[in-house]
Amino acid sequence: MNPKRANRTLTTVAMICIAVTCLIISNVIYTMVTKTHMRSGTVVTDYSSSAERTRIISANRGIIYDRNKEIVAQDVDTYTIYAILDPSHTGIGDVPEYVSDAKLTSEKLAPMLKMSVEEMMNYFEIAQAGNMYQTEFGLKGKNLTTTQKEAIDALELPGIEFTKSSQRFYPNGKFASYLIGYAQYDEEQQRVVGRMGIENTLDKYLKGKDGEERYSASASGTVLPGTKHVTSQAVDGNDVYLTLDKNVQVALEKCLETTMKDFKAKRAWGVIMEVETGRILGYAAYPTFDLNQRDIKTYQNILSDSVYEPGSIMKSITYAAAIDSGNYPEGKTYQSGRFYMGVDENGQAYRASSKAQAQEVILDALEKDYGTITFEEGFARSSNVGISELLTKYLPTNIFEEYLERFHFFQPVKLVGVENEATGVKNFTWPIEKLTTGFGQGSSVTAMQIVQAYTALFNDGKMMKPYFIDKIVNSYNGEVIEEYSPEVVGTPISKETSDKMKDLMYRVVNDPNMGGAYNRYHMDDVEVIGKTGTGEIATNGQYTSGLYANSFLGAAPYDDPKVMMYYVFESSDYMTYTGGPYQNAFRQALIATGVKGEAGSADNDESYNNWQEYEMPSLVNHSLDYVNEKLKSYGVKKVIIGDGSSIIRQYPLPQENVSTKQNVFLLSDGNNITMPNMTGWSLKDVKQYGEITKIPITVEGSGSVTKQSVKVGLKIDKSSKIKVTLK
Repeated sequence: MNPKRANRTLTTVAMICIAVTCLIISNVIYTMVTKTHMRSGTVVTDYSSSAERTRIISANRGIIYDRNKEIVAQDVDTYTIYAILDPSHTGIGDVPEYVSDAKLTSEKLAPMLKMSVEEMMNYFEIAQAGNMYQTEFGLKGKNLTTTQKEAIDALELPGIEFTKSSQRFYPNGKFASYLIGYAQYDEEQQRVVGRMGIENTLDKYLKGKDGEERYSASASGTVLPGTKHVTSQAVDGNDVYLTLDKNVQVALEKCLETTMKDFKAKRAWGVIMEVETGRILGYAAYPTFDLNQRDIKTYQNILSDSVYEPGSIMKSITYAAAIDSGNYPEGKTYQSGRFYMGVDENGQAYRASSKAQAQEVILDALEKDYGTITFEEGFARSSNVGISELLTKYLPTNIFEEYLERFHFFQPVKLVGVENEATGVKNFTWPIEKLTTGFGQGSSVTAMQIVQAYTALFNDGKMMKPYFIDKIVNSYNGEVIEEYSPEVVGTPISKETSDKMKDLMYRVVNDPNMGGAYNRYHMDDVEVIGKTGTGEIATNGQYTSGLYANSFLGAAPYDDPKVMMYYVFESSDYMTYTGGPYQNAFRQALIATGVKGEAGSADNDESYNNWQEYEMPSLVNHSLDYVNEKLKSYGVKKVIIGDGSSIIRQYPLPQENVSTKQNVFLLSDGNNITMPNMTGWSLKDVKQYGEITKIPITVEGSGSVTKQSVKVGLKIDKSSKIKVTLK
């Protein structure tokens, strides 16, 4: 054979072998790569048409805590559901990962979203008609909880996917709503944004900083494996710690809710605060709203952004000004009942001797005349005439005005975290205005100005600034970014004046002969001091609305006040309301601050821990022995009605709240009912007794029972004529 020809043949064969080998290798490689990417839901051609995309990594908003680290507000994971409709979206082994059967999917999924099948099918039909890659399901498909997502996942529906986001959640619902405010997702800013209250004013601390992630995705939207990388980490927001105490706040909310219902109040508000520090433990106003539902009727924060005429609460300030300035007529007397105000040639008010000389007539409440009384008694009886006598004969009005400034009335309290703050309206030009301001009419103030001023009365003359933000803390390392502490904002009066004011306020609450304050706010187990107020509410400059601002500002214990509570409600009822709602909330505040009353004993003569609240058990169809054992530790006052051996009706009802020393009415299955000792009962107690027994009772007066027409122990029934007098 020709050697050259042989070489050419060998070369040709070698080249063919090499070509075949390359073909085999390339086919193997192609197969491996293709299968690999099929397993990941992509194909090789996806890389040629892929695009780089970015995704925001949402930062968690900071948590808001109460003073005991109970969560007040936090972010929770939420999900938006969507359906993929593109047939190119497949998984391992070409398994469809898109909705191939819209009707079947709708039948299974619609009930989970509380939708009708027809409603969901409509979304599918619109998307399919528009040749859309995917579709969402409106508002019903948004903000799903983790539980809802897991339940839908369990259906194993192909093509159903979720996007994760976060939503602000408030575990307590109605909880200092006007103070906390709320935050919600903002489409424009693409984050959760504070809209009201602390959530708004502290948004810069709470919001955090979103991160960013880059990745490549195929034309069908599938993320290509190995392409994700974080370009910037998300940084969560800072945590906010409040001075609020959850137990106190819940008790205050309940107090106001009960007030609105029982006394038919139009509005009600209250604040509970530590006397020596200014720390706010409870802060609430009604009508309120659920922080999660945001069923808001008004955005006005009554406690800081609303002004009103405070009524007789202001008398403490007037007396303090007189005492501190050396112009108080201690032990002296005046004629109560009616004050004829005249004006002299210098424009100064004086007490005229007759109506003919008067420009104005000032009356004591309910036009009562207590005769000639001391100024000390006048304070306890909340006499308007006493204030008028004080400001025309002893305390110059220009000095009184100086003290109003020293107490920081008509000035902003400058509460950190509050959006808007009113300053009040001082009407102090005409002689009558100078007198009416002294007893809380004419000029308007805010609730926060009142509680700030009263700290000086209770706290040896030192006036403490109220505050409700304790600190702001880095959520990663615990570093304190901002911290707030007690602040003395003035010393408007001396310690000696403070001590005298405490003595005056002691008599208001603890002297049974001085009227409504004793009947409503006196507590047997701790010495409460304070001042009541009843101010007419003016409409268009006229006191004809028939509404009154009823209020009480109390503190305890008398010798060294630690906690104070200011309580106000607007209602046409200024006579028959009780102090029960106030006392229940105040007791919880005393517990929270460690204030202890004297040990008492229940009607079973066993010692008990004061100021507790319980859930009323079901006692119907149970024996008296069972009842006695069940209520043994509650410290309530059992009123067993009838001579039976088991209970057929009860009040309070099961699951309602009952507190220490409260009357519990239990109707037995016996036929013989005898008259109880109603002395000290409230109007509500009397009405409840009549309701549970069906025995009519005539009531006269207000406050608590002082007299009853039927003697204790006499047999009574539906024909009995019973009359009780309250005072």
